[in-house]
Amino acid sequence: MSSNADLIARRLAVTPRGISMVTPLVATSASGACLTDASGREVIDFVGGIGVMNVGHCQPTVIEAIVDQANRLLHTCFQVATYEPYVALCEKLAELLPHGEHTKAMLVNSGAEAVENAIKIARQATNRSAVICYTEGFHGRTMMAMSLTSKFGYKIGCGPYAPEVYRLPFPNFYRYGDGLSEAIFVERELDRFRESLLNTVAAEQVAAVILEPVQGEGGFVPAPREYLRGLRKICDENGILLILDEVQSGFCRTGRWAAYEHYGVLPDISVWAKSMGGGLPIGAVVGRAEIMDAARLGTIGGTYGGNPVACASSLATIKLMEDLHLNECATAIGEVINSRLRALQKRFPQHVGDIRGLGAMVGMEFNYHGDPHQPATELTARILSACVARGLLILGAGIHGNVIRFLMPLVITDRQLNRGLDILTEETERAIAK
Repeated sequence: MSSNADLIARRLAVTPRGISMVTPLVATSASGACLTDASGREVIDFVGGIGVMNVGHCQPTVIEAIVDQANRLLHTCFQVATYEPYVALCEKLAELLPHGEHTKAMLVNSGAEAVENAIKIARQATNRSAVICYTEGFHGRTMMAMSLTSKFGYKIGCGPYAPEVYRLPFPNFYRYGDGLSEAIFVERELDRFRESLLNTVAAEQVAAVILEPVQGEGGFVPAPREYLRGLRKICDENGILLILDEVQSGFCRTGRWAAYEHYGVLPDISVWAKSMGGGLPIGAVVGRAEIMDAARLGTIGGTYGGNPVACASSLATIKLMEDLHLNECATAIGEVINSRLRALQKRFPQHVGDIRGLGAMVGMEFNYHGDPHQPATELTARILSACVARGLLILGAGIHGNVIRFLMPLVITDRQLNRGLDILTEETERAIAK
């Protein structure tokens, strides 16, 4: 087996530079909430494959389901020959995530593919073309998804982008609150949305609004509760569909199956991926039946979407989430993280600017002089690098790279969780002291 350095050298020689390498870590195996590198070093995982491994790495029941299905049926293409795992998974999604009286679902390979299909369905259901999205939003790297994505680093040099995409400021109360109360801030931002239907794009041309209830790559920023409720009302008044992107926030990460459950808001369409597959690539579009059925024959689907093995993995993963009560686990993990981070914030108020999130989807933002408009990008990078060197895999987020995000597997033990937080605390103290 190659050493860590050898494998990195081989990677650089044969793969394009456009595939980012965020850390120098090489993983050879994994279990639960830990990875092992080529030297045998165990690393605590606070990343979970970027929100994929909510049930933990290499769960025996998930592997058993994968092997069993692989021994029976690997692929037919669902459009060509129907198979039970696809239907069973859609039934389970409709049960867990009802969108009104009758819910339907389709399966795809990734979150970006789910977004692409959700937009196609929304446009066909409304006979409209425009889509409204938000700054700091991330929806994927395929053409439509990339056009909806805000961060330039993911798409520069890839244009021209898809037309009929209109972007509004995400209601980030911490950064843009301007000293207002949250209630007044929310009303201001809802008024901004209403005005956009008069001066940017006509309401009768807008098929859908898409946003993440909790922004992922944008910095783990939850939308204010009343903003999302107000947005639902505006959409209803104007015949606009509300699409919620739950790719990173779904499947127990926030302490609920869907982050939107915290808001008391029901979307018309929602998109899913990441942790629903337990490590295998699968995604879904879920929506009200009459909307989903508006897609014309042949306009949605794909060769590999809802592959039988990925479906089996997803069904086993969801059952494990239920059996292990991972929603409750996420809530408890979030309480521990918040308690530890609040203590850091109290000690370093000029640097730890904001702690936010839902459940175990938590972000900690670093700034200079307590000013949200002075991002501490370099400081955050030093902390992250030092943590990885000490055996804690953890990543940043946000358009300025000044947010540390927490996406550990929800099966993490108390010892692993607190050890990881100890490392983060110690390296934060050292970095700030320099």
